[in-house]
Amino acid sequence: MAFASFDKQRGAAPLAEINMVPLIDVMLVLLVIFIVTAPLLTHAVKLELPRADAANNTLPPQTIEFAIDAAGQRYWNGERIDRAEAARRFSQAGAADPRTEVQLRADGDSAYRSVAETLADASRAGLTRIGFVSQPDSR
Repeated sequence: MAFASFDKQRGAAPLAEINMVPLIDVMLVLLVIFIVTAPLLTHAVKLELPRADAANNTLPPQTIEFAIDAAGQRYWNGERIDRAEAARRFSQAGAADPRTEVQLRADGDSAYRSVAETLADASRAGLTRIGFVSQPDSR
């Protein structure tokens, strides 16, 4: 790339090329700076942290399997009970551990009223972890 020209007519014309040499020089200087400073950034402080000897003793929450059949009968873990007994047991379970999970299985032909009453009784007892158990459609 020539910077001077012996041609007097085109000598005063503006240069239409980009001068890449200064750009390359700046990039090489930046590369050297990064190469020099990169090892300084990996400095780490070694710490000796204390170790715990005991394992975590958290017990998994209790699970209650509650079922309602088509006739509206309620079942607590397979045992047939009435609504008052279910509400009493919900209160006991909620007082013992509010993390208790209720797995509600209701028949497709059961009245919605039975399901709503069961949900209300469990909610009043402080049980908020309620799951609905269903079977996949076998079509």
